[in-house]
Order: sequence, then C-alpha cells, then structure tokens
Amino acid sequence: MILTAEHLAFTYPGRSKPTFSDLSLKISAGEIICVLGPNGVGKSTLLRCLAGLTPSTSGTVKLGEEPISTLPRTEIAKRLALVPQSDETVFAFSVRTIVEMGRAPHLGWFDTPGKDVDALVDDALETLGIAHLANAAYTEISGGERQLVQIARVLVQAPKLMILDEPTAHLDFANQARFLSLTRRLAKNGLAVIFTTHAPDQAFGLADQTLILSPNHPPSIGKTMEMLTESTLSRAYGVPIRLIKSEEHIACVAQVG
Repeated sequence: MILTAEHLAFTYPGRSKPTFSDLSLKISAGEIICVLGPNGVGKSTLLRCLAGLTPSTSGTVKLGEEPISTLPRTEIAKRLALVPQSDETVFAFSVRTIVEMGRAPHLGWFDTPGKDVDALVDDALETLGIAHLANAAYTEISGGERQLVQIARVLVQAPKLMILDEPTAHLDFANQARFLSLTRRLAKNGLAVIFTTHAPDQAFGLADQTLILSPNHPPSIGKTMEMLTESTLSRAYGVPIRLIKSEEHIACVAQVG
C-alpha cells in the first residue's frame, strides 16, 4: 500500500464543527481515487492532510508503513507530489528551471543536475506539449500553462503518488483531454493518483475509487461505478442530478430550474 489514511478528522481553529471526520482511504500502485464534493467541504484541506502539509486534528496518514508525520520532507517528496490549484511564484524562473526543480529531492546539498536530469526535463516538457515554453518566464505564462508546468515538474520528481487539486480547472478543453489520457497512462505504469474535481464525468472516466465529501453526511468511499448514482450525487450537491448513459460514456446533468 502506498498511502493509508485512518479515521482522519480536521477542524479549523475556533470552529466547533469539523470540516470532515472519520475519513479513511487506501491507495496502492496504479490506482486512481477521485474526490468529489461541493465547494467548502474540505477537499483541498484533505489533500494537504494526506500530503503531510496540514496536520489533521485526529487520525493517521501513513506512507507505506511509516506515519507521514515522522518522515523528513525530502523523504516524503521522493514518494509523494502535490500539485495545488494555484501557486505563488515571485521570481521569474524559466519554465525549464521550474520543471528541473522537481528533481531536487533526489539530489544532495551540493549536487547539480546533470545530463540525466536534462533528459528527464526534455521528456516531461514534450509529454505535456509545452516544450515551446521551456525558456519562457513562469510568471508570464497563463494559469493553464502553469498547471501543465507543475505536472511536468511532478514527472521529473518521479514520486509513487501524485496528489492533484482540481488539475483541469485552468485547462482548455483539448488540454483537459490530454491530461486525462496522460493520467491513465501514468496509472497503467504504476503511479497512484488522488485528484479533486468539480466534474463527476472525470471520475467515471478515470477513477477506480471515488470519495464523496458532503456538508451534511459522513465521507463515503467505494468503487466509482457503485458510488456515483443519481441519489448519492444529488444528496452530495443538493440539487437533482441525472445520469445519461451511452455505450462508452456516462454524463452528469444537474437539473436546476
């Protein structure tokens, strides 16, 4: 097992009601978990807890057999990568430098990237279709392009688990399709993936398991095709949701009058 979370709970300081509680999940190599739920239910907070960046109020997170709280950040970074919704970068590093930084956990204090890292960076940029941005300033490219750069950085980092917070939010339609295809390929090669989205259709297309966070119900997780029913989605989002099925696809439609 790559990551295990047991009975996680998180409550913001000064609040009596937990953002989420009694949440458990497991993910192994090659598995994909999608996290669904309306705004404000703690999806981003959960990802930060799973990545060891925000301590949970209670419960445990383990990487392999070791509690994540006992591991140094460099060791965590070798096994796990988090791509947030957005990032704040002050310095105008080139796109190539940002992607190259993904290799930092694998280098010593005085090591410098060599030709092997150059090859990894080239491959990642080509894979994401952003090789033409290699010399562009990261601060001057679009939000969608930044998202692709961050995913390229993860490929160079080469973790066992990739955690993505709304990875397609800033991507155009074509790049969304490319990202979903890339995620499938990475999972087939053994990478575990946890991602949040506001599009249940992506869960149908990608996820082995789906975790649903709802403001008025306990967290629930299970096989995607069993979890994503009209009743569970309608209950989670608070509006009637209808599933439209074809031989190859399932689409979700919110029926709002």
